[in-house]
Amino acid sequence: MFRTRNGASAREDRPLIHLVDVVKAYETPVGRFIALDGVSLDIEPGEFVSVVGKSGSGKSTLINMVTGIDRPSSGEVWVDGTPIHTLKEGPMAVWRGKNVGVIFQFFQLLPMLSVVENVMLPMDFGNVYKPGDRQDKAMELLGLVEMEGEANKLPSEISGGQQQRVAIARAMANDPPVLVADEPTGNLDSRTAETIFQLFHSLVAQGKTILMVTHDNDLAQRVTRTVTIADGKIVDEMRHPDYYVEEALEEALQYGA
Repeated sequence: MFRTRNGASAREDRPLIHLVDVVKAYETPVGRFIALDGVSLDIEPGEFVSVVGKSGSGKSTLINMVTGIDRPSSGEVWVDGTPIHTLKEGPMAVWRGKNVGVIFQFFQLLPMLSVVENVMLPMDFGNVYKPGDRQDKAMELLGLVEMEGEANKLPSEISGGQQQRVAIARAMANDPPVLVADEPTGNLDSRTAETIFQLFHSLVAQGKTILMVTHDNDLAQRVTRTVTIADGKIVDEMRHPDYYVEEALEEALQYGA
């Protein structure tokens, strides 16, 4: 049995991420648009799952359901034992700050804050750590992504790959069980993208669960499982051979050593 962040026991048969018949519909000037059409998906703790599909297929809408950024028109969304489809805006913001770390394609760092201040910012809202401990924790996270030496620089003073590393550290600021990444390597060159991907594998090896949207077919195969979406429906799920995943994790552990 796994436990939720508040220590309450969750149902033994419910995975870490549990979507049931999720429908998301939008009203547009030309009529009703169905972004998700009866999607059900389970993700277990410690999985690294990629979501692939053409533009407009529903990938980003799916991860917005998991993060609580958007809400289903119908269906259920459970994350770490919490039915987030029932939460109102205030409780949702508090829940999200402690339970899900979001990594964006364009980093979304605040330009007037230093690197370490960007990492500390979610801590100020999450109240997971005491104020006096937050800078030390932020430096620890920057060390994990090999950015502690740039802690006092502004985002404009570091490269795109370095900014993405900082964004990953920020996503982990409150030690969430789930990391959700929306095209995290889409704005990076191939060499930097590979470095970021190895970092993701090292985080999975340390117990994080990652849900990642990507257009990179190579990266999409180097995970625990690939989910393909088309026209708002899951049309394929492929679990990759254990030996391949274990090999990737071994490389990631060497990278993080």
